[in-house]
Amino acid sequence: METRKVQVTGGSTYTVSLPKSWATENGVSSGSTVEIYSEGDTLLVTPQRETDHQEGTLEIATLEDEQLIRAVLTMYVSGFDIIRLEAGRITTDQRRAIRSAVQGLVGVEVVEEGSDSVVVQDLLDSAELSIVNAVSRMRLIATSMLADAVTALVENDDDIARDVIERDDDVDRLFLVVSRIFRATLRSPRAAEGLGVSREDCFDFHSSARQLERVADHAVKISQLARKLDDVPEDVADALLELHADASTILEQSMDALFAEESDEATKLGHEALASVLEIDEHTRTIDDMLRNLDPVQAQSLGLILDSLSRSADYGGNVAETALQKAAPRP
Repeated sequence: METRKVQVTGGSTYTVSLPKSWATENGVSSGSTVEIYSEGDTLLVTPQRETDHQEGTLEIATLEDEQLIRAVLTMYVSGFDIIRLEAGRITTDQRRAIRSAVQGLVGVEVVEEGSDSVVVQDLLDSAELSIVNAVSRMRLIATSMLADAVTALVENDDDIARDVIERDDDVDRLFLVVSRIFRATLRSPRAAEGLGVSREDCFDFHSSARQLERVADHAVKISQLARKLDDVPEDVADALLELHADASTILEQSMDALFAEESDEATKLGHEALASVLEIDEHTRTIDDMLRNLDPVQAQSLGLILDSLSRSADYGGNVAETALQKAAPRP
């Protein structure tokens, strides 16, 4: 840490010098323009960039299949708008993996393609991105997936189960958008200012989005098990429907708390959701006792479904805790 004394020039202008090492490392010299952002009692100074577009190059000669897909997704989340993938010769399998990665991203397309390189670009205007809208959309999809997964189970409907599994890709795409926005706010004060959302709030939204992604994953798990199960005993089906209703209420209350504009309302909803999580545990134990009388194979599958519903409620509780922290007074 370095300290500087504030001076007054011209009788009314406060000035402070920049550390020379920082200025040199960031190409700031006499006549350069810097951007200044204020966040409460904090002042942030950053060099002015000619463009917000970030371009990155990745050597992919040794990457293929899932490794290559993850590499592209990582470059996207890290904030690169133009991703140049290079190798001595890009194979057909590598091109297939690149296309698979691009299909899993919002607003990204292959814009150039040659024998030794592929250029992927994010064509979505950053001004159109909203972390609040992305998380809200994730909420709608994840909660509807969980509801439909339970419906598929109790109604023995494989079509609904398949639809739930397919919708998981939408949640994953949105979570990558949320992650990209969040990381952008960590790197650049300009990104947070453009969003109109503080970096602390972005952290809370990203954390909650992770919980919604997990809810969606458990909805997929329930749907996969539902496709393998025959008819579920009526008393067990009714109990699971009630458990889902309780878990769904927790998720909705938690998300309402997260988005609440008034801290009192957020605190009230957050505490109500957390109190309900404790009741879920007792409900889960009751259903678990019911499963002991079933065929062992069926009981095992239904036990996994029971666990997924219980965990979904826990994830709602995690969102409630985040909402309480977001609503708490800040130093």
